[in-house]
Amino acid sequence: MQHEENNNNNNAAAHMRAQAARAIALLRRAAHVDRKHLGWATLWLIVAAGFEVAGPIFGKALIDQYLLPRRLDWPAMAALLLGVLATGWIASWLRYLQLVRLSGLAMRAVQRLREWVYGHVLRLPMAFFDKAITGQLVSRVTNDTEAVKTLYIQVLFVILDSSIVLLGTMAAMAWLDWRLMLIVLALVPAVVLIIWLYQRMSAPAVHTARTLRSDINGQMAESIGGMAVLQAHNASVRFGERFTATNGAHYTARMAELRANAFLLRPALDLLNVILLAVVIFSFGQRSMNAVEVGVLYAFISYIARVVEPLIQITMQFSGLQQAVVASARVAALLDEPASAEHHANKSAGAHLPAVPASVPAIAVQSLSFGYAPGQHVLHGLNLEVAQGDFVGIVGHTGSGKSTLLSLLLRYYAAEPGAGRISMLGQPLAGIDNDTFRAEVGLVPQEPFLLAASARENIDMGRGLPLARIEQAARAAHAHGFLQALEHGYDTPLGEGGSRLSTGQKQLIAIARALAGQPRILLLDEATSNIDSQTEQIVQRALDELRGRVTIVAIAHRLSTIRNADRIVVLNHGRIAEAGTHEALMQIENGLYQRLYLLQQLAV
Repeated sequence: MQHEENNNNNNAAAHMRAQAARAIALLRRAAHVDRKHLGWATLWLIVAAGFEVAGPIFGKALIDQYLLPRRLDWPAMAALLLGVLATGWIASWLRYLQLVRLSGLAMRAVQRLREWVYGHVLRLPMAFFDKAITGQLVSRVTNDTEAVKTLYIQVLFVILDSSIVLLGTMAAMAWLDWRLMLIVLALVPAVVLIIWLYQRMSAPAVHTARTLRSDINGQMAESIGGMAVLQAHNASVRFGERFTATNGAHYTARMAELRANAFLLRPALDLLNVILLAVVIFSFGQRSMNAVEVGVLYAFISYIARVVEPLIQITMQFSGLQQAVVASARVAALLDEPASAEHHANKSAGAHLPAVPASVPAIAVQSLSFGYAPGQHVLHGLNLEVAQGDFVGIVGHTGSGKSTLLSLLLRYYAAEPGAGRISMLGQPLAGIDNDTFRAEVGLVPQEPFLLAASARENIDMGRGLPLARIEQAARAAHAHGFLQALEHGYDTPLGEGGSRLSTGQKQLIAIARALAGQPRILLLDEATSNIDSQTEQIVQRALDELRGRVTIVAIAHRLSTIRNADRIVVLNHGRIAEAGTHEALMQIENGLYQRLYLLQQLAV
């Protein structure tokens, strides 16, 4: 049992060292732009340390040359006393200025880091979000990046400044009496031992507490997002109990860390300070003291405070430093996640692909096989061509591969090498740069995502489109009428998630958003599954009007939506089982499409 506990502690310590290395690498990367500011701050901290060290020397001269010999040279004594006060004041003022400088550096670094993390999250592939927890990601971008600021201020100011003062003080003590300096120097290994013991005792608790804090954020986000479902299933109590358990575990981990703080940090160092003072005074008592050595004793007692206080500052900051290191390492791990391959493709000069002959298919899928896990294929050797301007519907039972095919067309996932290929407008899908791909392909998702913003902003989505183009897209989606009727028209705030609109109206705005980009290919992911029959007819009318001008591929649960499609493709277990027009497929006796259609008719 003891051996297992030692192994756990060793593993936690090794993990902490790895996290520290990753955090320092992140620190250097984020501070690289401000490295000149860091250099100047370090230089001025050295100057401040020089003034700090000079104070006791002025005090020693005052005692040795004037007070003990009773030479009351008031101007000289006033000058030395002024030197003691001035050096302390100048050292404090310089430290204040460098704290302001380094705090500004830390804030800029955190601002830069947040932008990196947020931008990186936006570029991560959809496969990452299949396993990611929203609350934990939010915690990375907000709480963990904020903890990096603590790391900056502690490392770049408290520890840096304390280390400089410590080195300067030890040098001054060596100049005064190297033997006594060696006694004081013995304090440093003792402090290192305390820090080592503290890390061994607290590292597992710090890591656990940080992880559980992310779990708390994740559970909060999950519960708030699904509040209607929780209350409908009377699950509030059960989820409350789960949260209480997680919160209790976080409390236990934090208490373990705080116990290590209370036992090993300030109390232990205060005890060492008292012991050190006693040893220094005792050593002076063992020798025959003259007037000169009284000044040395004063200087040493002053310097001991200047040695102990930086060590106390360093050790007292170590708790927060460990937490900041854990948070920084988690941010670094997120930044290490590989971005989607589409963002590494070569940029092309134009926003759209060049025009191609009508004979070139808009979409060509050749021998495509794909699975989310190795050896477990969802699609098997799929071959499909969609002509330019055609309206193609893709249907099938749950698990047939419809959504998987759409995700591949949207480049959310990539097929393994040798597992087939997808082309769009004559270009390999993987070779089209992201900006061009997003300009050519529009998406209407099953669940319309709306910003807590105006209708204009929801259609525009930050593209800076003119109002005429936004209105044109809204008319094509048959959304212009109800948007114009809102109290402020297109500038009417829609509320969080479009709470002021019906589900059907949200979907029409989603279609308008996709059309505003003037794509040549429009993909619909069961866009009519959650809307009423009247809105479905509006969507059908909009799709019919787009026929021939835009290539449409519609994944459909409601077969009535794609009944008028030029071709309907029926998937079954990742293979194309049937293909043809609605009329042709209905002629296949006991065919899969026929059965699906008749079942839906019976349900109506």
